[in-house]
Amino acid sequence: MSTSGMFADLPVEVGLAYEGERIRKPQMHVELGGPNVKEKFELLRVKSPEEVEDGKITIIGPDVQDLEEGSSVPFGIYIEVSGDKLEVEMEGVMERRIHDFCNYIEGFMHLNQRDSIWLRLDKKAVKKGLNFDVTGKALQRLFKSEMSIIEKMQITFLTEPVEVKKKFQEALDIYEARDARARGMTDNDVDVFYGCTLCQSFAPSHICVISAQRYANCGAISWFDGRAAAKVDPKGPVFEIPKEKCLDEWKGEYEGINKIVSEKSLGEIDRIQLYTAFDYPHTSCGCFEITTFYVPECDGLGVVHRDFKGQTPSGLTFGGLADSTGGGRQVNGFHGISFEYMRSPKFLQVDGGWNRIVWLPTEVKEKMKDYIPKELYDKIATEDDATDIVSLKEFLKEKGHPVVEKWVEKPPDAIEAQTLEAMPVGTISGVGIPSGGITIILKNAKIHAEKVIIKRAK
Repeated sequence: MSTSGMFADLPVEVGLAYEGERIRKPQMHVELGGPNVKEKFELLRVKSPEEVEDGKITIIGPDVQDLEEGSSVPFGIYIEVSGDKLEVEMEGVMERRIHDFCNYIEGFMHLNQRDSIWLRLDKKAVKKGLNFDVTGKALQRLFKSEMSIIEKMQITFLTEPVEVKKKFQEALDIYEARDARARGMTDNDVDVFYGCTLCQSFAPSHICVISAQRYANCGAISWFDGRAAAKVDPKGPVFEIPKEKCLDEWKGEYEGINKIVSEKSLGEIDRIQLYTAFDYPHTSCGCFEITTFYVPECDGLGVVHRDFKGQTPSGLTFGGLADSTGGGRQVNGFHGISFEYMRSPKFLQVDGGWNRIVWLPTEVKEKMKDYIPKELYDKIATEDDATDIVSLKEFLKEKGHPVVEKWVEKPPDAIEAQTLEAMPVGTISGVGIPSGGITIILKNAKIHAEKVIIKRAK
């Protein structure tokens, strides 16, 4: 595949040269979906040949140039494909390639997946002629060039809010049906795991490891999806990972995973443990649905999802945490996960599982209602119960959360000293602290400072 100018008849260039392109707000003509829009989705379905008109592109609602400049709008991409060798279980993996291929288009930024997509189109590219018809043609050609088993393809773009809302609910039902297939399987039931490098343009050292009991961070690829993708394209971005020797079943560490992760990250990461947020946690990309964050004052873990607009008790938003943990890094206590992993019996089992979760947004709590142990449900705080560390600790004590049993009372004249190992910038109540480990002890101190500067000793 060439790096640019793949399709000379299109008004914008298409190729790998544009993968990873970021479009900031001042540059953008329009934002499709994103954190300020509830209804947004991308969905790919396998259909019978008679249901698909090859090359057809349909636009329901205003086209790009007719959308208000600078606005954020509800949006959907609905793709239908057919082919003799296509199977329904391939839908999830092919759908995930929408992210990949949209980012090949000049002036087109695509982040995330499923019902959390966030797209931006660049002003200059729109002036050159980028619209949904051009986008559709580029996607159809890219899909067919990489997946020859697709014989026919039609694409519908939706910007009409009422129509987006209708299709949005259908998409949610289909995502749930796909996810439910893998529930009940265990890692011991399978001989291989799967790896995915689709996010390496944004996170060069990241490799998503997909086991039967740990979904891809993006929430879009299950073990079954991985199997389907590796079967269709064994040399593609989704591939088999032989389990080989199990080094630690409880933590989820396997010789085969470590080998592949070291190879694919060029030695940047050499160990991964699937079921813990500490020591050797799974790396984070940039498309994860949720991130965990360690709250040292409580010795607990918080959870926050991409659509949460406020601050967590640590003082950071989802964006602040994502910036600190993404990019393929291993950061103790902080890593990106999927909603489906939160439904797994293996969810952070090394760290105490749900017994270690002390805070999460109301929306996530409701979504996970059937998976949070009943005796814990009322003991986990939300933004309605705690907005800072003080109120969080008070709530946990009042409710008798399991983490409280491990707390050690400190003398009243001392602020608890914390030693932080490999924690990202800004994890303590919004104050920037460099990673690498520090100890701060204050006794009988009353301090007012407009600025605190901490420098590494030379």
